[in-house]
Amino acid sequence: MQANCPECEAEITLDKPMRGEIIVCPDCGAELEVTSENPLALDLAPQEEEDWGE
Repeated sequence: MQANCPECEAEITLDKPMRGEIIVCPDCGAELEVTSENPLALDLAPQEEEDWGE
């Protein structure tokens, strides 16, 4: 299955994508989340917020 990176538009191929899986774009290094398996859709992975001990 193929989709494009939402950050740099590079074509990414995944054999067995799983919804919620985090992958790294081989071109730009952006962390991407699989948001749909069929058709394959990718979105930028949510950034974890620092809690700074709160």
